[in-house]
Amino acid sequence: MRVLVIGSGGREHALAWKIAQSPLLTKLFIAPGNGGTGAVAENVVIDITDHQAVVNFCKLMAIDFVVVGPDAQVVAGLGDDVRAAGITCFCPSKAAGQLEGSKGFTKALCDEMNIPTAGYGRFDNEADALAYLYTRGAPIVIKADGLAAGKGVTVAMNVEDAEEAIIDCFAGAFGASGAEVVIEEFMEGEEVSLFVLCDGTNILPLTTAQDHKRAFEGDTGPNTGGMGAYSPAPVMTLGIYEETLERVIWPTVRGLAARGTPYQGVLYAGLMLTDQGPKLVEYNARFGDPETQVMMMRMESDLLPLLHAVATGTLADHDVRWKDQFALTVIMATEGYPGAYGKGSEIKGAEGIDSDTIHVFHAGTRRDGKRLLAAGGRVLNVTALGKDIREAQERAYAGVDQIVWPEGFCRRDIGWRELARTAPRA
Repeated sequence: MRVLVIGSGGREHALAWKIAQSPLLTKLFIAPGNGGTGAVAENVVIDITDHQAVVNFCKLMAIDFVVVGPDAQVVAGLGDDVRAAGITCFCPSKAAGQLEGSKGFTKALCDEMNIPTAGYGRFDNEADALAYLYTRGAPIVIKADGLAAGKGVTVAMNVEDAEEAIIDCFAGAFGASGAEVVIEEFMEGEEVSLFVLCDGTNILPLTTAQDHKRAFEGDTGPNTGGMGAYSPAPVMTLGIYEETLERVIWPTVRGLAARGTPYQGVLYAGLMLTDQGPKLVEYNARFGDPETQVMMMRMESDLLPLLHAVATGTLADHDVRWKDQFALTVIMATEGYPGAYGKGSEIKGAEGIDSDTIHVFHAGTRRDGKRLLAAGGRVLNVTALGKDIREAQERAYAGVDQIVWPEGFCRRDIGWRELARTAPRA
Protein backbone atom coordinates (compact mmCIF):
# COMPACT_ATOMS: atom_id res chain seq x y z
CA MET A 1 0.00 0.00 0.00
CA ARG A 2 1.33 3.43 -0.98
CA VAL A 3 0.46 5.92 1.76
CA LEU A 4 0.59 9.70 2.15
CA VAL A 5 0.45 11.25 5.62
CA ILE A 6 -0.60 14.91 5.77
CA GLY A 7 1.03 17.15 8.39
CA SER A 8 4.29 18.31 9.93
CA GLY A 9 3.95 17.96 13.71
CA GLY A 10 4.86 15.45 16.38
CA ARG A 11 1.53 13.73 15.87
CA GLU A 12 2.27 13.13 12.20
CA HIS A 13 5.82 11.94 12.93
CA ALA A 14 4.40 9.43 15.42
CA LEU A 15 1.73 8.24 12.95
CA ALA A 16 4.30 7.90 10.16
CA TRP A 17 6.71 6.07 12.48
CA LYS A 18 4.02 3.55 13.36
CA ILE A 19 2.67 3.18 9.81
CA ALA A 20 6.23 2.57 8.58
CA GLN A 21 6.31 -0.62 10.67
CA SER A 22 3.36 -2.16 8.78
CA PRO A 23 4.02 -5.13 6.48
CA LEU A 24 1.21 -3.79 4.28
CA LEU A 25 3.22 -0.67 3.43
CA THR A 26 5.17 -0.42 0.18
CA LYS A 27 5.96 3.32 0.15
CA LEU A 28 5.35 6.14 2.65
CA PHE A 29 5.29 9.86 1.94
CA ILE A 30 4.64 12.73 4.35
CA ALA A 31 3.67 16.25 3.34
CA PRO A 32 5.31 18.46 4.29
CA GLY A 33 6.94 16.55 7.17
CA ASN A 34 9.69 17.98 9.37
CA GLY A 35 13.34 17.56 10.25
CA GLY A 36 12.77 14.11 11.74
CA THR A 37 10.18 12.48 9.50
CA GLY A 38 12.67 11.88 6.70
CA ALA A 39 13.99 8.93 8.71
CA VAL A 40 10.72 6.99 8.23
CA ALA A 41 9.11 8.53 5.13
CA GLU A 42 9.87 10.65 2.10
CA ASN A 43 9.18 14.31 2.85
CA VAL A 44 7.20 16.02 0.10
CA VAL A 45 7.01 19.77 -0.44
CA ILE A 46 3.29 20.37 -1.02
CA ASP A 47 1.05 23.20 0.12
CA ILE A 48 -1.43 21.05 2.07
CA THR A 49 -3.96 23.90 2.08
CA ASP A 50 -4.12 23.49 -1.73
CA HIS A 51 -6.37 20.46 -1.97
CA GLN A 52 -5.96 20.11 -5.72
CA ALA A 53 -2.19 20.00 -5.31
CA VAL A 54 -2.59 17.15 -2.81
CA VAL A 55 -4.91 15.29 -5.19
CA ASN A 56 -2.52 15.84 -8.11
CA PHE A 57 0.38 14.42 -6.10
CA CYS A 58 -1.69 11.39 -5.12
CA LYS A 59 -2.52 10.67 -8.74
CA LEU A 60 1.04 11.24 -9.91
CA MET A 61 2.48 8.89 -7.28
CA ALA A 62 -0.35 6.32 -7.37
CA ILE A 63 -1.21 6.85 -3.68
CA ASP A 64 -3.60 4.23 -2.33
CA PHE A 65 -4.39 5.79 1.02
CA VAL A 66 -4.17 9.26 2.58
CA VAL A 67 -4.01 9.86 6.35
CA VAL A 68 -4.86 13.42 7.37
CA GLY A 69 -3.35 14.59 10.67
CA PRO A 70 -3.98 18.30 11.41
CA ASP A 71 -7.27 19.76 12.59
CA ALA A 72 -7.19 22.64 10.09
CA GLN A 73 -7.18 20.24 7.13
CA VAL A 74 -9.99 18.16 8.66
CA VAL A 75 -12.18 21.24 9.13
CA ALA A 76 -11.29 22.56 5.66
CA GLY A 77 -12.65 19.38 4.05
CA LEU A 78 -9.43 17.92 2.65
CA GLY A 79 -10.79 14.41 3.22
CA ASP A 80 -13.88 15.15 1.12
CA ASP A 81 -11.80 16.44 -1.78
CA VAL A 82 -9.41 13.48 -1.69
CA ARG A 83 -12.31 11.01 -1.62
CA ALA A 84 -14.03 12.88 -4.47
CA ALA A 85 -10.92 12.11 -6.55
CA GLY A 86 -11.42 8.39 -5.89
CA ILE A 87 -8.68 8.02 -3.27
CA THR A 88 -9.32 6.31 0.08
CA CYS A 89 -8.76 8.71 2.95
CA PHE A 90 -8.65 8.59 6.75
CA CYS A 91 -10.30 11.88 7.63
CA PRO A 92 -13.79 12.83 8.81
CA SER A 93 -16.02 14.69 6.40
CA LYS A 94 -16.08 18.48 6.62
CA ALA A 95 -19.62 18.27 8.00
CA ALA A 96 -18.73 15.77 10.75
CA GLY A 97 -15.47 17.62 11.41
CA GLN A 98 -17.52 20.50 12.82
CA LEU A 99 -17.31 18.56 16.08
CA GLU A 100 -13.96 20.29 16.37
CA GLY A 101 -14.44 23.19 13.99
CA SER A 102 -17.26 24.73 16.02
CA LYS A 103 -17.69 24.41 19.77
CA GLY A 104 -21.23 25.71 19.34
CA PHE A 105 -21.99 22.87 16.89
CA THR A 106 -20.85 20.32 19.46
CA LYS A 107 -22.85 21.97 22.25
CA ALA A 108 -25.98 21.83 20.09
CA LEU A 109 -25.37 18.13 19.43
CA CYS A 110 -24.98 17.57 23.17
CA ASP A 111 -28.33 19.25 23.74
CA GLU A 112 -29.97 17.16 21.03
CA MET A 113 -28.55 13.82 22.21
CA ASN A 114 -28.61 14.53 25.97
CA ILE A 115 -24.82 14.19 26.25
CA PRO A 116 -23.54 15.38 29.66
CA THR A 117 -21.51 18.58 29.32
CA ALA A 118 -21.07 21.98 30.93
CA GLY A 119 -23.91 24.49 30.84
CA TYR A 120 -23.20 27.23 28.31
CA GLY A 121 -24.20 30.27 26.30
CA ARG A 122 -23.26 31.01 22.68
CA PHE A 123 -22.75 34.58 21.46
CA ASP A 124 -21.89 36.45 18.27
CA ASN A 125 -21.36 39.88 19.87
CA GLU A 126 -19.39 41.28 22.77
CA ALA A 127 -22.27 43.06 24.54
CA ASP A 128 -24.44 39.95 24.91
CA ALA A 129 -21.44 37.83 25.93
CA LEU A 130 -20.47 40.31 28.65
CA ALA A 131 -24.05 40.56 29.87
CA TYR A 132 -24.18 36.76 30.20
CA LEU A 133 -20.86 36.79 32.06
CA TYR A 134 -22.14 39.33 34.59
CA THR A 135 -25.15 37.15 35.38
CA ARG A 136 -22.96 34.07 35.86
CA GLY A 137 -19.84 35.38 37.57
CA ALA A 138 -16.59 33.43 37.96
CA PRO A 139 -14.92 30.99 37.77
CA ILE A 140 -16.05 30.53 34.19
CA VAL A 141 -14.63 29.30 30.86
CA ILE A 142 -14.39 31.44 27.71
CA LYS A 143 -13.87 29.66 24.38
CA ALA A 144 -13.36 30.94 20.85
CA ASP A 145 -15.85 28.95 18.78
CA GLY A 146 -13.41 27.86 16.08
CA LEU A 147 -9.88 26.47 15.80
CA ALA A 148 -7.21 28.37 17.72
CA ALA A 149 -4.24 25.97 17.89
CA GLY A 150 -5.16 24.92 21.42
CA LYS A 151 -4.93 28.52 22.67
CA GLY A 152 -8.52 29.77 22.34
CA VAL A 153 -9.69 28.67 25.80
CA THR A 154 -9.46 30.81 28.93
CA VAL A 155 -10.30 29.35 32.33
CA ALA A 156 -11.06 32.59 34.15
CA MET A 157 -11.00 32.51 37.93
CA ASN A 158 -12.31 36.08 38.15
CA VAL A 159 -14.67 38.30 36.14
CA GLU A 160 -11.89 40.66 35.05
CA ASP A 161 -9.96 37.88 33.29
CA ALA A 162 -13.17 36.63 31.69
CA GLU A 163 -13.98 40.13 30.43
CA GLU A 164 -10.52 40.42 28.90
CA ALA A 165 -10.87 37.05 27.16
CA ILE A 166 -14.25 37.98 25.68
CA ILE A 167 -13.03 41.39 24.49
CA ASP A 168 -9.91 39.80 22.97
CA CYS A 169 -11.98 37.26 21.03
CA PHE A 170 -14.26 39.87 19.49
CA ALA A 171 -11.28 42.18 18.85
CA GLY A 172 -9.81 39.54 16.55
CA ALA A 173 -7.23 37.80 18.73
CA PHE A 174 -8.16 34.50 17.07
CA GLY A 175 -9.35 35.84 13.72
CA ALA A 176 -12.55 34.33 12.37
CA SER A 177 -12.33 31.60 15.03
CA GLY A 178 -13.28 34.18 17.66
CA ALA A 179 -16.21 35.68 15.76
CA GLU A 180 -18.43 33.58 18.00
CA VAL A 181 -17.77 32.79 21.65
CA VAL A 182 -18.99 29.96 23.86
CA ILE A 183 -19.12 30.70 27.59
CA GLU A 184 -19.25 27.61 29.78
CA GLU A 185 -19.75 26.86 33.41
CA PHE A 186 -16.56 25.95 35.25
CA MET A 187 -16.51 22.20 35.94
CA GLU A 188 -14.72 20.84 38.99
CA GLY A 189 -12.83 17.61 38.43
CA GLU A 190 -9.89 16.04 36.60
CA GLU A 191 -9.51 16.05 32.83
CA VAL A 192 -8.81 12.91 30.85
CA SER A 193 -8.91 12.00 27.14
CA LEU A 194 -10.46 8.96 25.48
CA PHE A 195 -9.71 8.03 21.87
CA VAL A 196 -12.14 5.98 19.77
CA LEU A 197 -12.02 4.93 16.13
CA CYS A 198 -15.35 5.10 14.27
CA ASP A 199 -16.23 3.98 10.74
CA GLY A 200 -19.63 5.68 10.69
CA THR A 201 -21.44 2.77 12.34
CA ASN A 202 -19.00 0.78 14.47
CA ILE A 203 -16.59 2.01 17.11
CA LEU A 204 -13.28 0.62 18.37
CA PRO A 205 -12.13 2.24 21.63
CA LEU A 206 -8.39 2.83 21.69
CA THR A 207 -6.97 4.06 24.98
CA THR A 208 -6.84 6.90 27.48
CA ALA A 209 -4.30 9.65 28.07
CA GLN A 210 -3.76 12.80 30.09
CA ASP A 211 -2.34 15.96 28.54
CA HIS A 212 -0.61 18.87 30.31
CA LYS A 213 -1.92 22.04 28.67
CA ARG A 214 -0.32 24.74 30.80
CA ALA A 215 3.13 26.03 29.89
CA PHE A 216 4.81 25.71 33.28
CA GLU A 217 5.18 23.36 36.24
CA GLY A 218 2.25 22.85 38.55
CA ASP A 219 -0.16 23.50 35.68
CA THR A 220 0.54 27.23 35.73
CA GLY A 221 1.00 29.75 32.95
CA PRO A 222 -0.88 30.11 29.66
CA ASN A 223 -2.60 27.32 27.77
CA THR A 224 -0.54 25.69 25.03
CA GLY A 225 -1.06 23.01 22.43
CA GLY A 226 0.26 20.57 25.06
CA MET A 227 3.53 20.32 27.00
CA GLY A 228 3.47 16.58 27.63
CA ALA A 229 1.22 13.57 28.11
CA TYR A 230 1.08 10.04 29.42
CA SER A 231 -0.95 6.94 28.66
CA PRO A 232 -2.88 5.10 29.95
CA ALA A 233 -4.71 7.32 32.46
CA PRO A 234 -5.67 5.02 35.36
CA VAL A 235 -7.94 7.70 36.81
CA MET A 236 -10.41 6.58 34.14
CA THR A 237 -11.61 3.37 35.75
CA LEU A 238 -13.50 0.64 33.91
CA GLY A 239 -16.79 1.97 35.26
CA ILE A 240 -16.09 5.52 34.08
CA TYR A 241 -14.92 4.19 30.72
CA GLU A 242 -18.13 2.21 30.17
CA GLU A 243 -20.29 5.15 31.27
CA THR A 244 -18.45 7.42 28.82
CA LEU A 245 -19.05 5.04 25.92
CA GLU A 246 -22.76 4.76 26.78
CA ARG A 247 -23.53 8.41 27.57
CA VAL A 248 -21.04 10.34 25.42
CA ILE A 249 -19.50 8.35 22.54
CA TRP A 250 -22.44 6.29 21.28
CA PRO A 251 -24.93 9.20 21.36
CA THR A 252 -22.45 11.26 19.35
CA VAL A 253 -22.01 8.55 16.72
CA ARG A 254 -25.75 7.92 16.46
CA GLY A 255 -26.60 11.62 16.43
CA LEU A 256 -24.24 12.39 13.55
CA ALA A 257 -25.42 9.34 11.59
CA ALA A 258 -29.05 10.40 12.05
CA ARG A 259 -28.19 13.83 10.65
CA GLY A 260 -26.79 12.20 7.50
CA THR A 261 -23.20 13.08 8.40
CA PRO A 262 -21.76 9.81 9.76
CA TYR A 263 -18.43 10.14 11.53
CA GLN A 264 -15.47 8.25 10.02
CA GLY A 265 -12.23 8.96 11.81
CA VAL A 266 -10.87 9.15 15.31
CA LEU A 267 -13.03 10.70 18.01
CA TYR A 268 -10.91 12.43 20.62
CA ALA A 269 -13.12 13.13 23.62
CA GLY A 270 -11.81 15.53 26.24
CA LEU A 271 -13.64 14.67 29.46
CA MET A 272 -14.01 16.13 32.92
CA LEU A 273 -14.44 13.55 35.66
CA THR A 274 -16.92 15.28 37.97
CA ASP A 275 -18.88 14.24 41.04
CA GLN A 276 -21.83 13.73 38.68
CA GLY A 277 -19.85 11.43 36.38
CA PRO A 278 -17.88 12.06 33.18
CA LYS A 279 -18.86 15.16 31.21
CA LEU A 280 -17.71 16.18 27.75
CA VAL A 281 -15.39 19.18 27.70
CA GLU A 282 -14.89 19.16 23.94
CA TYR A 283 -14.33 16.93 20.92
CA ASN A 284 -11.39 16.92 18.56
CA ALA A 285 -11.86 15.35 15.14
CA ARG A 286 -8.30 14.03 14.80
CA PHE A 287 -5.59 12.36 16.85
CA GLY A 288 -4.28 14.40 19.76
CA ASP A 289 -0.89 16.01 19.93
CA PRO A 290 1.03 15.06 22.13
CA GLU A 291 -1.26 12.13 23.04
CA THR A 292 -0.58 10.36 19.72
CA GLN A 293 3.09 10.09 20.57
CA VAL A 294 2.42 8.08 23.74
CA MET A 295 -0.33 6.03 22.10
CA MET A 296 1.85 4.97 19.20
CA MET A 297 4.65 3.90 21.57
CA ARG A 298 2.18 1.65 23.44
CA MET A 299 0.31 0.19 20.45
CA GLU A 300 1.20 -3.40 19.59
CA SER A 301 -1.27 -3.73 16.72
CA ASP A 302 -0.53 -2.73 13.15
CA LEU A 303 -1.96 0.79 12.81
CA LEU A 304 -2.32 0.88 9.03
CA PRO A 305 -5.15 -1.70 8.65
CA LEU A 306 -7.04 -0.03 11.52
CA LEU A 307 -6.99 3.36 9.82
CA HIS A 308 -7.90 1.79 6.48
CA ALA A 309 -10.83 -0.06 8.09
CA VAL A 310 -12.17 3.23 9.43
CA ALA A 311 -12.01 4.75 5.96
CA THR A 312 -13.67 1.75 4.29
CA GLY A 313 -16.39 1.03 6.87
CA THR A 314 -14.96 -2.36 7.92
CA LEU A 315 -13.93 -1.62 11.51
CA ALA A 316 -16.14 -4.37 12.97
CA ASP A 317 -13.57 -6.94 11.82
CA HIS A 318 -10.73 -5.45 13.89
CA ASP A 319 -9.44 -5.19 17.44
CA VAL A 320 -6.44 -3.45 18.98
CA ARG A 321 -3.69 -4.64 21.34
CA TRP A 322 -1.55 -2.55 23.69
CA LYS A 323 1.71 -3.07 25.52
CA ASP A 324 1.24 -3.51 29.26
CA GLN A 325 3.40 -0.45 29.87
CA PHE A 326 3.09 3.27 30.46
CA ALA A 327 4.32 5.82 27.94
CA LEU A 328 5.19 9.42 28.75
CA THR A 329 6.25 12.26 26.46
CA VAL A 330 7.94 15.54 27.33
CA ILE A 331 7.61 18.47 24.93
CA MET A 332 10.71 20.57 24.37
CA ALA A 333 9.58 24.01 23.22
CA THR A 334 11.26 27.24 22.14
CA GLU A 335 11.64 29.88 24.87
CA GLY A 336 8.72 32.28 24.61
CA TYR A 337 6.17 29.69 23.50
CA PRO A 338 3.14 29.91 23.46
CA GLY A 339 3.83 33.62 22.89
CA ALA A 340 6.41 35.07 20.52
CA TYR A 341 9.48 32.90 19.98
CA GLY A 342 12.54 32.85 17.77
CA LYS A 343 13.39 30.36 15.04
CA GLY A 344 16.61 28.92 13.70
CA SER A 345 18.44 27.93 16.89
CA GLU A 346 20.54 24.78 16.59
CA ILE A 347 19.68 21.58 18.46
CA LYS A 348 22.38 19.03 19.26
CA GLY A 349 22.18 15.55 20.72
CA ALA A 350 18.68 14.62 19.52
CA GLU A 351 20.14 11.89 17.31
CA GLY A 352 21.22 8.56 18.75
CA ILE A 353 18.77 8.57 21.65
CA ASP A 354 16.20 6.20 20.12
CA SER A 355 15.96 2.65 21.47
CA ASP A 356 13.27 0.07 22.23
CA THR A 357 12.10 2.18 25.16
CA ILE A 358 12.60 5.79 23.99
CA HIS A 359 11.95 7.73 20.81
CA VAL A 360 12.34 11.41 19.89
CA PHE A 361 9.46 12.56 17.70
CA HIS A 362 10.05 15.83 15.87
CA ALA A 363 7.56 18.66 15.51
CA GLY A 364 8.89 22.16 14.75
CA THR A 365 12.26 21.17 13.27
CA ARG A 366 14.00 21.52 9.93
CA ARG A 367 17.30 20.38 8.46
CA ASP A 368 20.08 22.69 7.30
CA GLY A 369 22.59 20.26 5.89
CA LYS A 370 23.70 18.19 8.85
CA ARG A 371 22.36 20.69 11.39
CA LEU A 372 18.99 20.33 13.11
CA LEU A 373 17.26 23.66 13.66
CA ALA A 374 14.20 24.74 15.61
CA ALA A 375 11.43 25.95 13.33
CA GLY A 376 8.40 26.24 15.61
CA GLY A 377 7.03 26.57 19.12
CA ARG A 378 6.76 22.92 20.15
CA VAL A 379 9.89 21.36 18.71
CA LEU A 380 10.73 17.89 20.08
CA ASN A 381 8.68 15.17 21.82
CA VAL A 382 10.91 12.92 23.94
CA THR A 383 8.78 9.81 24.51
CA ALA A 384 9.56 6.78 26.66
CA LEU A 385 8.06 3.50 27.82
CA GLY A 386 8.26 2.10 31.34
CA LYS A 387 6.78 -0.60 33.52
CA ASP A 388 5.08 2.19 35.48
CA ILE A 389 4.61 5.94 35.22
CA ARG A 390 7.76 6.67 37.25
CA GLU A 391 10.06 4.59 35.06
CA ALA A 392 8.56 6.11 31.89
CA GLN A 393 9.09 9.59 33.31
CA GLU A 394 12.68 8.89 34.36
CA ARG A 395 13.55 7.54 30.93
CA ALA A 396 11.94 10.48 29.13
CA TYR A 397 13.80 13.08 31.19
CA ALA A 398 17.05 11.14 30.80
CA GLY A 399 16.51 11.57 27.06
CA VAL A 400 15.73 15.27 27.47
CA ASP A 401 18.97 15.74 29.38
CA GLN A 402 21.00 14.37 26.47
CA ILE A 403 19.75 17.14 24.18
CA VAL A 404 21.74 20.37 24.03
CA TRP A 405 19.49 23.29 23.16
CA PRO A 406 19.97 26.45 25.26
CA GLU A 407 17.04 28.19 23.53
CA GLY A 408 14.58 25.48 24.55
CA PHE A 409 12.62 24.66 27.69
CA CYS A 410 10.34 21.95 29.03
CA ARG A 411 8.18 21.21 32.04
CA ARG A 412 9.84 18.96 34.61
CA ASP A 413 6.66 17.56 36.15
CA ILE A 414 4.91 15.67 33.33
CA GLY A 415 2.88 12.86 34.91
CA TRP A 416 2.68 14.58 38.30
CA ARG A 417 -0.96 13.70 38.99
CA GLU A 418 -0.48 9.99 38.51
CA LEU A 419 2.84 10.03 40.36
CA ALA A 420 1.12 11.66 43.33
CA ARG A 421 -1.55 8.96 43.33
CA THR A 422 0.99 6.15 43.23
CA ALA A 423 3.53 7.62 45.67
CA PRO A 424 4.15 5.41 48.74
CA ARG A 425 2.28 6.60 51.82
CA ALA A 426 4.44 7.96 54.62
